[in-house]
Amino acid sequence: MRATVLVIDSFGIGELPDASEYGDTGANTALHIAQGMGESSLWPHMKAMGLGNASELLGNSLPGCEAVENPSSVYGVMKEKSPGKDTTTGHWEMAGLVLDKPFTQFPKEYPSFPEDLVQAFVERTGCGGILGNKAASGTAIIEELGAEHLATGYPICYTSADSVFQIACHMSKYSIEELYKMCEVARELCDPLAVGRVIARPFDGPADAFFRTKERHDYSIALPGDSLLDHLQKNGVKTVAVGKIGSIFNESGITESFHDAGNTACMERTVKVLSDKPAEKEFVFVNLVDTDMIFGHRRDVKGYGDAVSEIDSALPGLIDSMDEGDVLIITGDHGCDPAFKGTDHTREHVPLLWYTKGSDGGSAGIRESFSDMAASLCAYFSVPPMKNGKSFL
Repeated sequence: MRATVLVIDSFGIGELPDASEYGDTGANTALHIAQGMGESSLWPHMKAMGLGNASELLGNSLPGCEAVENPSSVYGVMKEKSPGKDTTTGHWEMAGLVLDKPFTQFPKEYPSFPEDLVQAFVERTGCGGILGNKAASGTAIIEELGAEHLATGYPICYTSADSVFQIACHMSKYSIEELYKMCEVARELCDPLAVGRVIARPFDGPADAFFRTKERHDYSIALPGDSLLDHLQKNGVKTVAVGKIGSIFNESGITESFHDAGNTACMERTVKVLSDKPAEKEFVFVNLVDTDMIFGHRRDVKGYGDAVSEIDSALPGLIDSMDEGDVLIITGDHGCDPAFKGTDHTREHVPLLWYTKGSDGGSAGIRESFSDMAASLCAYFSVPPMKNGKSFL
């Protein structure tokens, strides 16, 4: 008995009722990608599962991925009940943790970080000073400040529209271990400020061709309670994390954690995990980050659409690895509409495709919280319910 969740990072499917409060009226990641691709047939396997049917619940037809008569999945869309539109908030809520208050967001303009935070960071790390101190694209800021960083040795510290303190260092200046130690210091300093994540952003290459490496690591704020991972593990379910899931949940409640980088590696890992038949109940939680990190924030509609197509093409192999009665869930954690203004995440519903091998599909409707997914997984594994969420099974 096994359930696998694939989170297509930032794959929103239409603005939430409160999107105007976030400046996101009109955002719709899935719709605008489909329109921008301009193809007669998109994502055939998710189409058969009911992705187009889910979109129609919000009144939108996805060009090339329209609704089908007999979808193979239980389909729906989920609202985010927690305030915010970031990775941590979205993943935590789908794992049963609904937040009352949003994480702290630093101002976008220089200086983003409080002076006492900067001073404490410089003193405790001995780095001498920092560069950046503003909101920026990760690729843009290393292009802007990378040469100065190499000359001074000062780490590049920057934020974004998310609740993050990010540290970028060239691998010739700081080893991965040294960068991670700086992040641990920053994590401790950011805890009292309720900052969602500290992120290590190593980069390499010559000044005219800097590139970010695969050793990114996220340091999440402490969880406010047991997540679905903790809950399932305590009730005899083996839990497996793939990609940045382990970092998002601070490795809590996780039996095995694979920190594979990139969608291809994460999908390959997932197929390998599913090919090893467990002797017990097993829950596999996977984040596919490329859609957000590489294409969403860079407003690359075609790249985003192609990345979703690659995920869709890999689904048959993944489903072949499943046993009868196993579950595959496809969803998102927020939006990042590449056809929308700016470069930030967008406050959107996310799709819900719940495929049970050997069973028919149907409609789960519009769910009031991401935590309905956690409640439904508790019902699937026959474990006690959590505090938040309502099962649709």
